[in-house]
Amino acid sequence: MSSVVVLRERRPGERRVAATPETVRRMVKEGLSVVVEAGAGAGAHIPDQRYEEAGAALATDPRRALLGADLALRVSSPFHSEELGDEASLLQEGAVVVGLLDPFRTLETVRTLARRGVSALAMELVPRISRAQRIDALSSQASLAGYKAALLAATHLDKQLPLMMTAAGTVQPARFVVLGAGVAGLQAVATAHRLGAVVEVSDVRPAVREQVQSLGARFIELPELEQAETAGGYARQASAEFLSRQREILKAHLAKADAAIATAQVPGKPAPTLITAEMVEAMRPGAVIVDLAAEQGGNCELTVPGQDVERGGVLIIGRTNLPATVAADASALYARNVLEVVLLVASKGEVRLDLEDPIVAAMLLTHGGEVKNAAVAALLEGGAE
Repeated sequence: MSSVVVLRERRPGERRVAATPETVRRMVKEGLSVVVEAGAGAGAHIPDQRYEEAGAALATDPRRALLGADLALRVSSPFHSEELGDEASLLQEGAVVVGLLDPFRTLETVRTLARRGVSALAMELVPRISRAQRIDALSSQASLAGYKAALLAATHLDKQLPLMMTAAGTVQPARFVVLGAGVAGLQAVATAHRLGAVVEVSDVRPAVREQVQSLGARFIELPELEQAETAGGYARQASAEFLSRQREILKAHLAKADAAIATAQVPGKPAPTLITAEMVEAMRPGAVIVDLAAEQGGNCELTVPGQDVERGGVLIIGRTNLPATVAADASALYARNVLEVVLLVASKGEVRLDLEDPIVAAMLLTHGGEVKNAAVAALLEGGAE
């Protein structure tokens, strides 16, 4: 019987957990032995008792639990903490780790996992195919981030969002500009629209126009970009010339906006700069920018990752890991995504990787002492960190 271990996340600010009582119950039913560190669900307000009732054993010694894990489930990449040291070094040879491993920015951890002979399955590398939709953690978490971004903008704005007619006169609706119509962007659009804002959307992919309009927003027409998305359905990194032309158009729209929500990200690359300092200067004092790409450097030139800063009267919110601020729902969704991976790699109580499975092959970051993802391997060979 293989052992599945879920530890408390030790990365600062991370309140999510990789398994819930619901998913533990299913794993136990599949014949797996599940060990959950005491307090692992505290950030999501899940008491230890509920895990025990679902069939998990509670671990008070996380180091020992991780050393014995056949399958380690995580939210973030294995972390180096004062309490446990380097978590990646505690995994035994042949163990499998599943999580949002952030492989392009945690290269030393990837090296350690490969050196230890650990098979790492990165949730960021899930292929965009119909069979893998239930595993798509990026989408489930991005949806929550987009929702929270709209609420942050509404909370910090110096005016209300909906049109309101009163005896003292009419209050005009707030104007939002959303940059990027991926999962996070579309959720931000839907939330802001429901709250009564007038919403405009910019995206390099003309194909998303109908989705934007179906949510009640206006699509900002941009110069046509050839091959605007990758084969996997993600936005492709644009040329400097295109970005310059795009900024000219966006500057005019941002100058009239009360709030902007920036969501544009390119896997494995720094976030593109869509809002320059000059564009921020053109916005009205009291306007708000919520930069969901802050962790990758930000879509706004003035974003400070992890901080809220004010420039010329414009508040720029650069908070990272917004899904962790709604940890209960974020954990529930993420744990279901992870459960689907567990069901894919475990059968009759034993963990076995089918390297011919297209989902496993796409997610496989390290295996058998090697780095299997070509892009990450190239970075490591180049000596980058």
